[in-house]
Formats: sequence, structure tokens, C-alpha cells
Amino acid sequence: MNVSGILVVVPPSQVADIQIRLRDLPGVEVHHVEPDTGRIVVVQEAESVDEEVAALSRIKSLKGVMLAEMVYHVFDETPPEWEAVPPELNHV
Repeated sequence: MNVSGILVVVPPSQVADIQIRLRDLPGVEVHHVEPDTGRIVVVQEAESVDEEVAALSRIKSLKGVMLAEMVYHVFDETPPEWEAVPPELNHV
């Protein structure tokens, strides 16, 4: 599972409408809204990096969205490469 935090900026007059459209997108949860500045913080979950990028593109393409940028990203699982690390080097 991939989890990312995204800052979305919209005209203040469109915050309510875009907030509804964001909530309709699969894997997207609205966490914070600043109506006066048009800033919306969302958390997005996706099964793969490709799905995550595609979902970010969907947010960017919503009519009225002026900016949508990923500000953090986390893998919610251990990457397979870590299984190959010898135990004496693995201090995680």
C-alpha cells in the first residue's frame, strides 16, 4: 500500500465543490480545508506507485484545481529488497 499526502489549491469560491469531488475519488480522504486560502490537504491510498501517480493526475485534472502536489509518500510495507539485507546489516 502506498500512502501520500497531497496539497490541493483551488480558488476559495470553489472549495466546497472541489472538496465534494475529491471525496468521490477512490482512495482519497480530505483531512484539512482552509476555505479562505483555497488550500485542501488530502491523503491518498493506492496499491502501487503507478496507481498513485494516476490518482494524483486525476486530482490535478479536476476543473478548478490550480495546484495539486504530493508533499509526502510512504510505503506501508517492507520493500522486497530489504529481505536480501544480511541480518548483521539490518538494524531497522
